[in-house]
Amino acid sequence: MRAANQVEPCIPLSIKYLAEAGIATDGLKSQSWDEFEAFEPDVVITVCDSAANEACPVWFGNALKVHWGLEDPSKIDGSNDKIADAFRNTIARIERRVDVLVRAAQRSRRDWREIIIENGASCSKI
Repeated sequence: MRAANQVEPCIPLSIKYLAEAGIATDGLKSQSWDEFEAFEPDVVITVCDSAANEACPVWFGNALKVHWGLEDPSKIDGSNDKIADAFRNTIARIERRVDVLVRAAQRSRRDWREIIIENGASCSKI
């Protein structure tokens, strides 16, 4: 899911390269944080550099805030090959980090922060 303070349409190239990677794209959409007011996640992840300084809603309670600091591949200028590589590399980085989250989730919650930081993300309580 993608939630933000501004709802924007999904970027067609994102859909294209997610599908190419075998990731289901049916029903993907950008959603406002307001739609998740009652949602109580364990982890909130920001991925784009531009999202790092956005204020997260206070109703995320005790969630662990993780920032992955990925350059937005839709903002890359260059050849089609350069743009394709940017999308593929970003997807691969996200897949590796999701694997880390899956492994962390199998451990005690008190260990999550350390595991996440050891694998290249910044992490804090909201």
